[in-house]
Amino acid sequence: MSKATHHSDSTNVVTLGQHFCHGRNTILHKSIFVGGSKVVHFRPERNLKSIAETSSNLDDPTSSPCPIFPDCGFRQPNSGVVLSCLDCFLRNGSLYCFEYGVSPSVFLTKIRGGTCTTALSDPSETVVHRAMYLLQNGFGNYDVFQNNCEDFALYCKTGLLIVDKQGVGRSGQASSIIGAPLAAMLSSPLKLLMPSPVGVATVTAGMYCMSRYATDIGVRSDVIKVGVEDLAVNLGWTCPHEEVTEGETSDTEITR
Repeated sequence: MSKATHHSDSTNVVTLGQHFCHGRNTILHKSIFVGGSKVVHFRPERNLKSIAETSSNLDDPTSSPCPIFPDCGFRQPNSGVVLSCLDCFLRNGSLYCFEYGVSPSVFLTKIRGGTCTTALSDPSETVVHRAMYLLQNGFGNYDVFQNNCEDFALYCKTGLLIVDKQGVGRSGQASSIIGAPLAAMLSSPLKLLMPSPVGVATVTAGMYCMSRYATDIGVRSDVIKVGVEDLAVNLGWTCPHEEVTEGETSDTEITR
């Protein structure tokens, strides 16, 4: 995962359709850059109130909305897909680029999950179209293990979805949360055979990396390519916002 330089003129240092990550701890939040210094991302609805409060003081509930972009924080009712400017998305954190098309050897060297995939990205125009379509139509209900921000970004970039919706560890970040404790538990009996702590740690790390690789969307056999217009039909999602009746227009225009 490479670090991206960000300043006020973000469009000069980032690529349209880029999959961005930001975070100040072990959990990274993911987004898709759609141009105009803005990203589209997916998050739990319970956290959406803070989006309109990021331009001033995050701890002050009376802080004003983004003073630069009037549409920053836009989302449809009952949808967790949000449009944000890069500054509000970052919240003083670091900006990283998620890597696509990495080799298996490179993937296995990445100790931190949710930073790369062996899958190839679709063209940037397709990626942005998916992100903007989902901004208007939603991406289902947020679930940290089954349908999270990385699943959203991965779908926008590749159009791939996991067929088995009950499977755990669909995204690299989710599989990391599960894989590390599981690898430690499975390797614990080896302590009887391998008295060296270094040997046990090496085996545990190897099992952890292999568990991440097995759940990578680029190598899984249970993935299908689904057009963004067909998502609701394929997955049984309902439209997140009320239908606009004939003759009505949306109150908010999205600019890029």
